[in-house]
Amino acid sequence: MQQFDLDTQCIFKIIKDKNCKKVGLQFPEGLKRRAISIAGEIEERTGADVIISGNPCFGACDIDTALAGRVDLLFHFGHAGMGEYGNVVFIEARSNVDVIPAVKSALPLLKAKRIGLITTVQHVHKLDEVCRFLNEHGKECIIGRGDLRVVYPGQVLGCNFTAARVDCEEYLYIGSGVFHPLGVAIATRKRVIAADPYLNKAVEVAPEKFLRKRGGYIARAMDAKVFGIIVSTKSGQNRMELAMRLKGLAGKHGKEAYIILMDLVTPEQLLAFSAEAYVNTACPRIAIDDAGRFHVPVLTPQEFEVALGEREWEDMGMDEIQEKDFIP
Repeated sequence: MQQFDLDTQCIFKIIKDKNCKKVGLQFPEGLKRRAISIAGEIEERTGADVIISGNPCFGACDIDTALAGRVDLLFHFGHAGMGEYGNVVFIEARSNVDVIPAVKSALPLLKAKRIGLITTVQHVHKLDEVCRFLNEHGKECIIGRGDLRVVYPGQVLGCNFTAARVDCEEYLYIGSGVFHPLGVAIATRKRVIAADPYLNKAVEVAPEKFLRKRGGYIARAMDAKVFGIIVSTKSGQNRMELAMRLKGLAGKHGKEAYIILMDLVTPEQLLAFSAEAYVNTACPRIAIDDAGRFHVPVLTPQEFEVALGEREWEDMGMDEIQEKDFIP
């Protein structure tokens, strides 16, 4: 079971120092089971009233702004900070699991000398330890800095792999799941080894099967005449300029395209519309994680460009949301 350290003592101090009377708590899905116990502890220790956000939360890009407007401070748990909010405090979740056994499992799979180290915020505090271990085994570690959406060196997000764009021969990803290392493999066209510290296993990420599956969705969408282009109302995901550019490309190729502004994007909500295919400019994981549940193809912006013939199949990178997307 995953164990995370949350700095609740810091929360008590901030509330008392700022003399907060009402505070909000926002948790990602994996931490919501701890919400009630933390809320009770806050009320007991500080006397402040607590309101817990019951809305889904998918990242630091997904702040409950409605709740933030009703409280003195909103504590957002589990993610490193992103963007500027006047009364939002980010409380990171750091895993206390030992990552070295998983790195040992990865050693036989690492073929190159120069290794790019990448991870999520949960394990970013372990990268120096991993680097020392690899140095002792003849490897040279490269830890890159991402753009302003990324807080820590070596940190990758589900929508941002800028910290992985370093001068290395291959990558070692520390963390669970394959979405992040898969994204890095596609974005950089380099070999990625994923070391899971919860299973103490390491595997080479193979993007070929994923790309073939995505190619099937692109092929299905090529015959579509009417596209819905999804734009998120979430402040950290809103890419309206990109959506308008894609709408213009659709028109150029004789397709109809309509902008659909949404907060929560789900297969059930899209059933209400009659588009023959969709293009998702919101969180890039939506088109990937729920691909099989949508009733029609949902493409990333890059995949849409491939479908229109504006981009070569070989250049179909993973969709990313970067700092430059929000620079006027």
